[in-house]
Amino acid sequence: MASDPLPRTLPETDLTRHRRLRDQGSLDRARLEAILDAGFVCHLGVVVEGRPLVVPTVYGRDERWLYLHGSVASRSLADGVPVCVTVTHVDALVPARSVFEHGVNYRSAVIHGEARKVTDPDEKRQGLRRLTEHATPGQWSYARQPNRRELAATTLLALSLEQASVKIRTGDPDDGDGPDAALGLWAGTLPLTATWGTPAPAPGLPPGAEPPAHIARRKGTRHG
Repeated sequence: MASDPLPRTLPETDLTRHRRLRDQGSLDRARLEAILDAGFVCHLGVVVEGRPLVVPTVYGRDERWLYLHGSVASRSLADGVPVCVTVTHVDALVPARSVFEHGVNYRSAVIHGEARKVTDPDEKRQGLRRLTEHATPGQWSYARQPNRRELAATTLLALSLEQASVKIRTGDPDDGDGPDAALGLWAGTLPLTATWGTPAPAPGLPPGAEPPAHIARRKGTRHG
C-alpha cells in the first residue's frame, strides 16, 4: 500500500471541523500521532441495521493507516462502510468553584473514513506486527508468530489516517476571573496517571521462568 506521505496539517472537512471549543482543536498531524502512540485501545463505531454499534478494540499504525483488530465487528464491516474511531486519554479532573465550570483535561482523536478488510497476506502480517508491537514492544519477535490458519481466522481492518480531528484540553478551571472566585472554594486540577504493575506469571510456567526484558522493564512506567 505504498503511497505519498500524508500532509502534516490535517484537512478540515465537514466531519472534522471543530464547531465547539475551537481553541482546543488542532490541525497538527504530529499531535494526532502522539495521541495514537500513547494508547492501544480505541472505540470503533459503525451503524449496523440502522442502529449504532461501538466496540472497543486494539490498534496499531504506520504513517498512513490505522490497523484494527476487527473480529469483534467483522459481521458488520464490509469494504466501503463508513466508520468512526476514537482514542481518548484523561489527564486530570478539573474541579471548579461551580459545577458548570467543572471540566476534564484530556487528549482525544477522532478518525473518520471507510474501513477496508486487509486481505493481502504481506500487509496483513505487517499490520498485525504493528498492532502487536504498538501494545507490547518486543512481543512480535519474542512470541510464536501466527501461522497460516491463524492468519486466515483473524480479521484485520485498515482505516486511513487522512481525515481526523484532534482536541486537547489543558490547564486550570476557567472561573478564576469570574464572580465565583469570591466564594473561597477550592479549585484546581486532580491529575490522573496510570502505570504498569508487576508482571504476573501464567499458571504452568516452568519453575524459575522470568518475564522477558521487554515485559519486565515496563513495570512502574507510565501508560498514556
